[in-house]
Amino acid sequence: MPNISGKAGEVIIVINKGLWESDPGVSLRGILAKDQPFLPQREPIFNLINIPENAFTSIFQTHRNIIIVNVNKDLKEAKTAYQENVWAAPQIVVTISAPDAQSVNTIIQQEQDKLVSALEQAERNRNIQNAKKYEEKGLRELVTSTFGGSPYFPKGYNLRKQTPDFIWISYETTYTNQGIFIYRYPYTDSTDFYLPNLIAKRNEFMMNNVPGPVENTYMTTNLMLEPQVKWIKYNKRSFAEMRGLWEVQNDFMGGPFVSHFFVDEDNKYVIAVEAFVYAPRYDKRNYLRQVESLIYSFEFF
Repeated sequence: MPNISGKAGEVIIVINKGLWESDPGVSLRGILAKDQPFLPQREPIFNLINIPENAFTSIFQTHRNIIIVNVNKDLKEAKTAYQENVWAAPQIVVTISAPDAQSVNTIIQQEQDKLVSALEQAERNRNIQNAKKYEEKGLRELVTSTFGGSPYFPKGYNLRKQTPDFIWISYETTYTNQGIFIYRYPYTDSTDFYLPNLIAKRNEFMMNNVPGPVENTYMTTNLMLEPQVKWIKYNKRSFAEMRGLWEVQNDFMGGPFVSHFFVDEDNKYVIAVEAFVYAPRYDKRNYLRQVESLIYSFEFF
């Protein structure tokens, strides 16, 4: 199959103009183009491109993310179908079929979480596949030797710092920094995963291991916008995912971060795997999604 086209974070929505400008289109925009949470500036979760049905030719069919809205009065009920690699690879195609516009709108509302999750997972899978295809294998082996498991790291990532309980690996360019921290501390009980305790442990490790650009500066958690935690089951693992903004104490640097906290296989340690981005000149959604995908790739070996 041909390779996919389109930019990361783009979604083509194949829908006629009348539906796009009425309730179904309003619902799709409200769900897929709302602000991505925990970024320092406003960016949508996805960039949407509307293509009318009669213009959906082969040039658009190879796009990475496609939603097709099909209204046919002969249909008895509304339904959605999620397919992979219909015209290109690695592609996701979601088809929403219904007998009328109201039914389309209803099923979009009912499936909004599943729809966002499927598109986010498709973007994540592409990043993980790329990391495995162009892997910097030595970094995975290094992290595994300390923590019993590791994310996958693509070429270009390098070791920045290593201590017995903390490893910092990053991909840096002149104006961007995509970093990953892996650290651990003794597990006591379930209260370790309460938000204040997670923030306190994060701040402790950041203060001791991630200095800022000048003396008496270090990374910490921005509490003006309190981080959020939710539990996620993914790839046979359960973890607490904390999203928030980081900043540098006594300086003006900052950006978004995502942390995963889970207990190791022997129930001795809490392991934290964190992705962060520093890109003051650029939008950050795609940079964060790239490095966030890597921490989702964590496996015990």
